[in-house]
Amino acid sequence: MTKVLRYLKPHILSLVFAVALICCTVICDLSLPTLMSNIVSTGIQQGGVEDAAPAAISQNGYKLMTTFMTEEEKELTEASYTLTKANTQDKNSDRYSLLKTEDIYIRNALRSEELSALDDCFSNATLTFYNMMEQQQQQSGQSAQTENAGSSESSEISLEKLYAMLPQFEQIPQAQIDALHNENDHQQELLASQTGIAMAKMLYQDVGANTDNMQIGYIIKTGALMVGLTLLSGVATVMVSLLSSRIAAGVARALRRDIFHKVTNFSNHEFDTFSTASLITRTTNDVTQIQLLLTMGIRMAFQAPITGIGGTVMALQKSVSLGWVIAASVLALLCLIGMIFVIAMPRFTKMQTLVDEVNLVARENLSGIMVTRAFDNEEFEKGRYDVANQNLAKNQLFVNRAMVMMMPAMMFIMNLTSLAIVWIGSYQIADSAMQIGDMMAFMQYSMQIIMAFLMIAMMFILVPRAAVSANRIKEVLDTEVSVKDPETPVAMDPNKAGLVEFKDVSFRYDNADTNVIEHISFTAEPGKTTALIGSTGSGKSTLINLVPRFYDCTEGQILVGGVDVKDLSQQDLRHHIGYVPQKGMLHKGTIASNIAYGNPDATPEDLAVAAAVAQATDFIQTKEEGMNSPIAAGGSNVSGGQRQRLSIARALAVKPDIYIFDDSFSALDFKTDAALRRALKRYTDNATVLIVAQRVGTIRNADQIIVLDEGKIVGKGTHEELLKNCPVYYEIASSQMTKEELE
Repeated sequence: MTKVLRYLKPHILSLVFAVALICCTVICDLSLPTLMSNIVSTGIQQGGVEDAAPAAISQNGYKLMTTFMTEEEKELTEASYTLTKANTQDKNSDRYSLLKTEDIYIRNALRSEELSALDDCFSNATLTFYNMMEQQQQQSGQSAQTENAGSSESSEISLEKLYAMLPQFEQIPQAQIDALHNENDHQQELLASQTGIAMAKMLYQDVGANTDNMQIGYIIKTGALMVGLTLLSGVATVMVSLLSSRIAAGVARALRRDIFHKVTNFSNHEFDTFSTASLITRTTNDVTQIQLLLTMGIRMAFQAPITGIGGTVMALQKSVSLGWVIAASVLALLCLIGMIFVIAMPRFTKMQTLVDEVNLVARENLSGIMVTRAFDNEEFEKGRYDVANQNLAKNQLFVNRAMVMMMPAMMFIMNLTSLAIVWIGSYQIADSAMQIGDMMAFMQYSMQIIMAFLMIAMMFILVPRAAVSANRIKEVLDTEVSVKDPETPVAMDPNKAGLVEFKDVSFRYDNADTNVIEHISFTAEPGKTTALIGSTGSGKSTLINLVPRFYDCTEGQILVGGVDVKDLSQQDLRHHIGYVPQKGMLHKGTIASNIAYGNPDATPEDLAVAAAVAQATDFIQTKEEGMNSPIAAGGSNVSGGQRQRLSIARALAVKPDIYIFDDSFSALDFKTDAALRRALKRYTDNATVLIVAQRVGTIRNADQIIVLDEGKIVGKGTHEELLKNCPVYYEIASSQMTKEELE
C-alpha cells in the first residue's frame, strides 16, 4: 500500500489544498451548532441581549447596579463607562432616546476579556440584588421563587420602584453587600448570567432602546452568518470532491501506465507467472479500487478525525456532565466497527481473487467460443461460469450483508444518543444548569462525532479491499524481469550482420526438473534458410524463442551479429529480427496499419511489396477499401490464412537481417505455401531465415534442416542427407510424402 501511495507525490500541492479546504469545511460545520445555540439562547430567550453589561445605561441604572458591586467591581465599571451629555446630535441618540433629554453612560470599546470581566460584575451585582430581595421576602414571611429569579421574577420588577428605593439601597453596608456577593460563589454561573442578561434587557428599555429591533437584528445577523458558513462549507466540499477526483484519476492513470509498461517488458517467464486474466484485472479493477479509495478517502481520512476531535471539544464546552453520553456512544461504535471488521476482512481479501476467476472463465469462453460451439459444450461452459459467478456473488453478498447491518446499528446508536441527551439535558435545564440552545448544540455535536466514526467505518470498508488491490498491483510492479538489458550494451559486428550462432545451448523452465532443450549447437548464416523440424513437444518453438530473448537460455550462448544476445539491448536485437508467431495476431486498425506495425516509416510502395510477397494482395484487392480496410481486435474479421499472410507481410515490411517463421505456414494451402516460399526466397536472399515447420514440403529446399527429438539435435543437413542418415526425419517425411517422393 505504501508503494502505491507514493504515486500521490506529484499531487502533493493539490492534496495540501484539499486538506486546507477540509479544515475550512470542518470549522464551518463545527461553528453552525454554536450559532444555532446562540439564536435559541441569546436571540430568543435573551431577546438578543448578548452581554450582562449593557452598551448604554441610565444614571439611575448605573447607581442601582454599582450599589450591589464590590469595590473592585465598581472600579472596573467606572473605568469601562463614560458619561455622555444629553445631545440630540449624538449618533447614539437614535439608538437610545433617553440621551436626547438626559445624560447616560456609554460603554467604552473593550477587549473581549475586559468585556467578559465586566459582564461578571453586572451578573454578580444582579444576583446579589436578588439574594437581598429574597432575604427581605423571607424575613417578611413572603414566598419567593429564587430559582426563577433570572426569568419571571425579573420581569415583574419595576425599575421605577427600584430607583425610588435607591436611597434605601445606598444605606446597605458594604460588608453586607460583600457577604451576599460571597453567596454567589456557591450558586450556578449560568443562573448569574441569566439574571444579569434579564436585568440588562430592562436597562436597555430604560434608556429607550428598541429591544424588539435588537432581538430581530441579532437573529438576522446570526442567521446570515450561518447561511454564509453553510455556503462556504458547500463550496469547500465541492472543491474537495473535485480535487479528490482529480488526484484519484491522476494516481489511477499513473498506476495503469506503469503496470502496462512493466507488463510490456515482461518476458515469457513472467507471463507464465501471472495469468492474462489476472493482469487485466490488476490493470483495471484493482486500480479502480485504489481510485475509489482516494476519491472518497482523502476527505474521510482527514475530515473524520478533525471532526471527531473538534466536535468533542466543542461539545464539552457546552456541557462536561454530558460527556459520558458521547463516550458511551463512541465505545459502542468502536465495538460495532471492530466486530464487522473481523468478520468482513477475510472476505475482502478473497474478493479480487474471485474477480480474477470470473474474468478468466469469461475470457477463455469468449476466446474459444467456436470450439465450445463445435463440441456443443455451451452448457458446460455456462456451468463453469455460474460456479465462478456464484462464488463471487456469495462473497459479495456476505460482505454487503455485514455492511448493511452496520447502517441500522449506527442509526440506532445515533437515535439512542439523541434520546439520552434530551432526557438528561431536560433535567439540567430545569435545574438552570444548561440552556435549551446549548442542549441542542450538544446534540448536534454528538451527531457530528458519530458521523465522523461512520466515516471511519466507511474507511474500514474501502481500505481493506484497496489494500488487497494495492498488494496485487505491487506484486506486478515489484516483479523482477528475468530478461534485462545489459548496463553497457554492445553493438553488433557489421561484418556479421544476420549471423545466428547457437553454442551448446540448454534451457529449462523455472521449477522444472529437466531441460526442455539440451546442448544445442548450430549456425544460421545470412542468405541461407535454416529449418527446424521435430515431433510435437520436441522444443522447436522454445528454441526459436531464445533468439529474440523471449526467454534467456539456461546454459550456453546465442550469438547474433557476433555478439551474445545478453550483451545486446533488446530494442537493438529485435530491430534486426522479423518475427512471425505460430498464431497470427493482428491489432485493431487497418490492413495498412498492421503491415506497417514494425516499420511506421514504411511507404505505401513498401507495404504493397510486402503484401505481394506474402501472397496477400489477392484478398486485399477484393476488399472495398483495400489497404484501408478495417481489422478487428485480434484479426477476428479475417480468416486464419489471411491473418498468417498479414503477419508475414508485417515481418517483411521491417526488412530485417533475420526472419523467424514459427510454424507460420500451417494455415496456408499447398499452392499458396509454394508461391510464398518462392517469393520469400527472392525477397530474403541476403537475410538469415529460420523456419519452424511441421510439413516437410515447406522446408525440403532449406539450406540446412535441424531435426529435434526430446530437446536434442538428432539430425542436421539437407533434405536428401537427412532421408539417408536420420531415422527420425525419415519417419516424419514418410508420414507426409509418397514413396516415390522419398526416393
